[in-house]
Amino acid sequence: MGLPMFRNLVKQYPDSIAYDLSAEARTRAAGEGLRVAATASGLRGLDIVITMLPNGAAVRGCLLGGPGGTALIPGSLNEGGIVIDMSSSSPLDTASLSKDLEAHGIILADAPVSGSIPKARDGTLSIMLGASDAVAERLTPVLQSMGGTLIRTGAVSTAHAMKALNNYLYAAGLMAASEAMIIGKTLGLNLETLVDVFNCSSGRNVATETKLRQHMLEGGDFKGGFGLHLMAKDLGISHGLHEHLGFLPAQLDLCHRTWQDACAVLDKNADNLEIARFLEERLVGPSADTA
Repeated sequence: MGLPMFRNLVKQYPDSIAYDLSAEARTRAAGEGLRVAATASGLRGLDIVITMLPNGAAVRGCLLGGPGGTALIPGSLNEGGIVIDMSSSSPLDTASLSKDLEAHGIILADAPVSGSIPKARDGTLSIMLGASDAVAERLTPVLQSMGGTLIRTGAVSTAHAMKALNNYLYAAGLMAASEAMIIGKTLGLNLETLVDVFNCSSGRNVATETKLRQHMLEGGDFKGGFGLHLMAKDLGISHGLHEHLGFLPAQLDLCHRTWQDACAVLDKNADNLEIARFLEERLVGPSADTA
C-alpha cells in the first residue's frame, strides 16, 4: 500500500522522501524516479513523517528503536513535528506511543486507511484521522493527496480503534455471506438469483454487493485485493481489546478464531475471500468448485 500512496503524495509534495528497510523496495521506488533515502540516517530535518508498516510494534521500533528498529526519533524530526501512523495498529499501542513521543516534543496522529491497492493507486482511499482539531487542520491537505474521503474520528488512537472495528464488521459480514452461499449451494439454489435476493433485501452488505458475484461464484477468481493474513491481523487487534474492555463479544471471538484457523492451513499470500473456500471445506468437505 505504501508505494502507490507515496506516488500520489509526491504529486502534491514533490520534496517528499521515502525510506524502507527493504533494499528491494527502495530500489523499486528509486527506479520510478522517486526520492529515496539510502539509509534511515538520510532522513533529517523533517516536519512530518508518515509510517505505513505491518503493525504497531514496527511503528514503535521505527520511531524509537528496538529489535529491527531504525530510531528516527530523536534526530529526524524537527521539534513540534508530527508522525502520521497510517498503519493498522492497536489503539492501545497508539495511545501509549503518543505519550512517549510527547516526551520528545513530537505529536502523533493516527490515520489508518480503508480500501484496496487499486484505491491506493488512484488516490481514493478512505482515511480516518485521530488528532486534535489544530493538527487535523494541518494534516488535511496531506492526507487528501492520498485519499478521497477523510473522516475525523476524535482524539489520537480513535482512528485505529474505528478501523479495527470496521474490519471486524466486514469480516463478520463476509463470513455470514459465505456460509449463506454454502447453504444455498447445498440446497441446489440458483446462486446468481440468491445474490440478487441478498442485494435487494435486508441481508445485503459489502460482501454481497461487491464480492459474491464479482469474485466468488463458480469460476470466480477469489481475489478481492486484501490478504487473508492481513484480515486475521486486524481481527487480532479488535480481539486484543477484550482485556482492556473487560468483555469478549462472542461473534468477534468466532471471527478471530476462524481467520486464525484459516491462516494455519492456507498460503501466506491467500486472498481474504479464500475464507469462503476454507469454510466450505470445513463444513461440507472438499469440492471442485466453491460457492
